[in-house]
Amino acid sequence: MATASGIQSASIRVTNPATGALLADLPMASAADVQAAILRARAAQPAWSAIGPKSRARILRKFSEILNGQRDEVAALITSEAGKPQVEALLTEMIPALDAAQFCATHAVSFLHPERIRHANPIMKTKKGYLLREPHGVVGIISPWNYPFSIPTTEMLAAIAMGNTVVLKPSELTPLCALRLQTILRQAGVPESVVEVVIGDGSAGAALLSCDKPVDKVVFTGSVRTGRQVAQAAAAKLIPAVLELGGKDPMIVLEDADVEVAASAAVWGAFVNAGQTCLSVERCYVHRGLLPQFLAACTDKAGKLRVGDGSRTDIEVGPMIHERQLALVEKHVQEAVARGAKVLVGGKRLSEMGPNFYAPTVITNVHHSMALMREETFGPVLPIMGFDSEDEAVQLANDSEFGLAASIWTRDRARGEALARRIQAGTVMVNDCITGFAICEAPHGGIKSSGIGRTHGRMGLEEMVRVKYVDSDLLPRMNKIWWYGYSQAFSEQMRGFVDFLFAGRWDTRLKGGLKPAAALHRKNI
Repeated sequence: MATASGIQSASIRVTNPATGALLADLPMASAADVQAAILRARAAQPAWSAIGPKSRARILRKFSEILNGQRDEVAALITSEAGKPQVEALLTEMIPALDAAQFCATHAVSFLHPERIRHANPIMKTKKGYLLREPHGVVGIISPWNYPFSIPTTEMLAAIAMGNTVVLKPSELTPLCALRLQTILRQAGVPESVVEVVIGDGSAGAALLSCDKPVDKVVFTGSVRTGRQVAQAAAAKLIPAVLELGGKDPMIVLEDADVEVAASAAVWGAFVNAGQTCLSVERCYVHRGLLPQFLAACTDKAGKLRVGDGSRTDIEVGPMIHERQLALVEKHVQEAVARGAKVLVGGKRLSEMGPNFYAPTVITNVHHSMALMREETFGPVLPIMGFDSEDEAVQLANDSEFGLAASIWTRDRARGEALARRIQAGTVMVNDCITGFAICEAPHGGIKSSGIGRTHGRMGLEEMVRVKYVDSDLLPRMNKIWWYGYSQAFSEQMRGFVDFLFAGRWDTRLKGGLKPAAALHRKNI
């Protein structure tokens, strides 16, 4: 962390974003500390892999049992460190983490079982082929502050279930959640160096890739700017990377949608976790036939939300994580208003509550030349824009550098699913928003500037393994006809063999199949 003088401090100060109270003062890892953590994790990996997926699954089930028993305490920690209401910590952090533990424990054994590869080519029928899925080794995870428990947990459980060890670098704003995750994993029976946590700023994350002996794979969740830096550093050493880089998720409300239901969804989708969610509703497009009613419903609902310290059970919207994030939200709103946008509710700081509170804001008369409609705002703002036709709605939704998720609202589910095929996003939800992240079987990730690769589900498990193909010949004492000993006759025989396999006419295939038989009797070199 940089001080006012520009000198790097030796510690990370963790504060409650609602109250400003100091929660912890933690020593910051140096590059040498990060390298040491990687080396410890690498030394622990062979033994962890050797215990097998059944033993690891038992440990993950124990982890789930312990976490469930401590869920209220962990949720309270999340609230104090990240600011979100405690019920949101339970619903959006605990449930995905517990679900991921169950998914990984259930599927680890079958997923790692050798997969038989059937050979269609007749000449390859004498071979047995199968795939092995093996751990990368040490997986580096760089996780964000907005979901400081569920994001690293889902990624880490997939990694260790597959036999990897992990070095986790959490956000410097929310490291206590990562340390608590490490503690619970150790309570469940995960050996000490299988999961290493390094506390620090961006330099600690960079060290995962820049040190002499870096991690074997990196999983990063964060901004596009930092994600590009991670991708470049990983590419320089040919280290595979998974990048989830946020979004500008559109919501399309068709003319046959239920206005009240869609408005409630838009308000929750825009303001949950104070809008600091990668899958937040950041752009809302409403058919003009519904626009007046929809604006009125959203304005009414947003105006009723209770804002305050998330530790109170009646609070629905907590603080933003930091004043600099609030300043970005404020900048987007002010710039939009200066260009003709109209704030229907909110649009201001709530300074009387503290430095990090911003009122839930509904804003209209917006257009795509505004930063509010193009850049990731990541705050409690719901911009609403009208459209006239389905084609226009699709064009507006796809007019973005991002492609993480989207939602479509209609009474006609088949229509919604058909429209989903036209939306450029990694996830499209019909009559729901955000909650695709919490479905443990569903892959999570985006396209375009929203990143590469996937977490969650079988695709998330695939990211945590290297695939090895094993080919075993069933006739080991027989020379292969394609070995050396080439001749004019052999060339003609092989031409016939190609016809036998691939010619369009059956008589040509039959004629070709008679030629290669003699090749079986020739002498190889």
